[in-house]
Amino acid sequence: MQAWKSFSHGVLLVVAGLGLMVVSGCETNPYTGRSQLLMTSVSEEMKMGAQAYSQVKTDPKLRQSQDPREIEPVKRVAARIVEAAKRSKYAEIAQQFQWEVTIIKDDKTANAFALPGGKMAVYTSIFPMAKTEAGLAVVMGHEVVHALARHGAERMSQGQLTNATLQVVGAAAGASGGGGMLGQAAMAALGVGAQVGVLLPFSRKHESEADYIGILLAADAGYDPREAVALWERMGQMSGGGAPSEFMSTHPSHETRIEQLKKWMPEAMALYQAKQPVPVALLPGAQ
Repeated sequence: MQAWKSFSHGVLLVVAGLGLMVVSGCETNPYTGRSQLLMTSVSEEMKMGAQAYSQVKTDPKLRQSQDPREIEPVKRVAARIVEAAKRSKYAEIAQQFQWEVTIIKDDKTANAFALPGGKMAVYTSIFPMAKTEAGLAVVMGHEVVHALARHGAERMSQGQLTNATLQVVGAAAGASGGGGMLGQAAMAALGVGAQVGVLLPFSRKHESEADYIGILLAADAGYDPREAVALWERMGQMSGGGAPSEFMSTHPSHETRIEQLKKWMPEAMALYQAKQPVPVALLPGAQ
C-alpha cells in the first residue's frame, strides 16, 4: 500500500481528465472535537456509497435473505438507529441520507457495514455474536457512525488510496446515479472490503470514535448499551487468542475496547435510562 501522503488545507485537487474537483477542508467531530481533513462533499460521498452498495447487492456470490425471521429484526433495529441518528449531533447529515438496509444470507461471514448515504448491510452470521437485538443495535450503531462521521472520506483525504484509485473514485463520483464502478481499494475506503471479525478495518481512532458514538446512538434508540461490553467479550472468546496484538492491528485490542466502553458507559446509560427500553429479543440462531 502506498505510504500516507500529507495534504495541506485549502488545496484544490483536480483529477485530470475525469472532471472531479475535490476541495479540502477541515471539520470538527461534534462528539469528540477531533479535527478531520475532508476533501470530498457529502453529495459525492453519497454517490460513491450508492454505487458501492449497488455493486454489493448485484454480486452473484451474495444472496439476500428472504426469511422474515431474519429480515424483520434487522429492519426494526435499523429503523430505531436511524431515528436516533436524526436526533443526534449528526442530524443534518442523517436527514440527507437515503437509508436502506439489506440482509445478506451468509453462514460464514460475521459482518455488517454502513456506507455514505445510509446504505447498510447485515450478514446473518453476525446474529450468534450479537445474540440480541440490543447487541445488533450496538453493531449497527457503530457502523452507522462510520458513515455519519465520514470516516471513509477522511481516509481518502489522508491519501490512503493510490493515485489510480483516486481516479476511479473521481470517475464514479462524477457519474450520476448508478452505473459507475468503484475499484476494490475505493470500496474498502468506504467500508466494504476485507472483513476482520465483525467490523471492517478502519483506523484505531475511527474504530474508537465509532464505538463511543455508536453506543450513544444505541442507547438513545432504547437499547441497553451494556450489550456492547458483552458483545466484545464474546468476540474475545471467539478469537481464541488468535487476534493480532494491538500494536500490529488497526483495531484496538478487545481488552482496550472493553475498557474504553466501560469508561463511556455512564454517559450512554444516562441516555438509555431516559428512554423507554426496548424489550430484550433474541436474534435467530442465538443461544
